[in-house]
Amino acid sequence: MKNLEKIELEYYQVLQEQDFDESNLDYTIFEKYRPFLNQMAQVKNSGLTVFDLHTKEHIFNSYNLSNLFGYDLSNIDTNYYNSRIHPSDFALLLNIGISVLKHSYKLPISERKDYKLQNEYRVLNSQNNYTRIIEQFQILELDEKGNFWLALSTMDISPNQEEYNGVRSQWINIKTGEINVDFFIDKKNTKLSNRENQILSYVNDGMLSKEISEKLSISVHTVNTHRQNILKKLGANSSIEAIKFAQELNLV
Repeated sequence: MKNLEKIELEYYQVLQEQDFDESNLDYTIFEKYRPFLNQMAQVKNSGLTVFDLHTKEHIFNSYNLSNLFGYDLSNIDTNYYNSRIHPSDFALLLNIGISVLKHSYKLPISERKDYKLQNEYRVLNSQNNYTRIIEQFQILELDEKGNFWLALSTMDISPNQEEYNGVRSQWINIKTGEINVDFFIDKKNTKLSNRENQILSYVNDGMLSKEISEKLSISVHTVNTHRQNILKKLGANSSIEAIKFAQELNLV
């Protein structure tokens, strides 16, 4: 079995760990959300979907997914969504999904709607080119047992379109604003090189890439490559976050 197939299998096995009683799932609850979701898509100009963790299918897709991302709304299901994701990013997203689900299952029921997952990754756009998007997941509804039932996804074009091969993820407490990336990172195997530590230290001192390049007698391009590698290793969206995460993981 190929590696991707193994990851997909594990992901769906973890999804199946929830025990739903279909007779107690009242889908009229979702219909109350529909007008709000349509209005939200229009006002924010964000792509919205709702994923049903019981059926493992998307039960709502906003009208503007076609304009924003070139999605074919007549042929849109879970497999179609997955096919639009860059293959390398898809494998990473599956692993992230496994980590998030396992972590979320341990949460008290009273806290299960207090978090959202933010992923930045690449999808095919209307020009059949890969563009970076930011997708945020948060739970709309739990079932009577406290299972994660309906999840809202909000997708926007990322303002950060630089060449970057990878996925950036954050687990955010929507009540406190606290950001956690601990369970996305293999602490035992995550290490910054001496050069990366050096550059991160200079960034922490407020130095720009050009100033760092002059100080280290290397090109600006090399500095920026190191900075991108640092973000990728730490799962950070910015240098400020990278510094914070590196300190929390005792890497610097």
